[in-house]
Amino acid sequence: MEMPPGYPGPTTSRARVMLEVASELVGTDGWSDRHVQVFVGEGRTDSWRLRLMGSSLPEHINQVARGEIHIATLNPAAPLTLAYRGTGPFPEPIQVRVITTLPSLDLVGFAVSERTGLTSLSQIAERRVPLRLSLRRSDDSTTWAVRQVLSVAGFTLDDLIAWGGEVRYDGVLPEVPSRWGRVQRGEVDAVFDEAIPRWADLVPAAGMRLLPLEESLLGKLEAMGFRRGVIPRARFPKLPEDVVSLDFSGFPIFTHADVPDELITSFCAALEARKDRIPWEGEGPVLPLDRMCRDTPEGPRDVPLHPAAERFWSKMGYLR
Repeated sequence: MEMPPGYPGPTTSRARVMLEVASELVGTDGWSDRHVQVFVGEGRTDSWRLRLMGSSLPEHINQVARGEIHIATLNPAAPLTLAYRGTGPFPEPIQVRVITTLPSLDLVGFAVSERTGLTSLSQIAERRVPLRLSLRRSDDSTTWAVRQVLSVAGFTLDDLIAWGGEVRYDGVLPEVPSRWGRVQRGEVDAVFDEAIPRWADLVPAAGMRLLPLEESLLGKLEAMGFRRGVIPRARFPKLPEDVVSLDFSGFPIFTHADVPDELITSFCAALEARKDRIPWEGEGPVLPLDRMCRDTPEGPRDVPLHPAAERFWSKMGYLR
């Protein structure tokens, strides 16, 4: 059978079927599974030349370090900085490198019920408060960050349970009625989570307050590689004041320093070619790659670019 002009061949078609179906599924309402892993190679189990992970979990940092994944995504940027510095849960520096960073401006909020009388995180440990705490998931980046913050503040999630409290994983964003309803009914004393723009204005009406992070705590967190942030009353007028908290911005696309230049250059070129097909949370239909390669508030970068990525973006004029 004669193939029509431009037909890519059955091998390419098979791959594109799966890639396009996966792309459609992760954008479909009601389809809750949004993480994707892609292997590209000759088809044998030992021939995968490029392994990609589209997810947000800190565990992928160690997978990249072990060479199990070549390029991965992460939310937010902070865990990658800690890995690069060898601080927090990372016993030694990992030679991670950034390719680019999807822009996303966000913060973590530490909300507690007014009836607890708490005005700082440190008081939780001092008073051994048996909080009933709502987190989203046990393995996601928010809970990972919360664990680091609580450790610096002098206690752990296990301590809360030992003091008679409860740690529950509700699986959805704070403002979802199934989760926020528990706050309103008094079943939960505290909510620690990101995506602050979605739920900051709900806090006062529920009889809760957002705890500011003390300077002594922030200093230790910044030394580890976290960045401070401010939840501004000007943006969330129902808050009584600005709240100093923890930055949760950026979706870095990252790799290891040892990944060959040719793979990184090919990835960058493909991203440049398809940037108008990738949705993002900002204005406009095209990924703003000219902003995604520099250190910005919505795309913080405290980890160096991979040299091949730096050369490619420089050639495109994005690093000027």
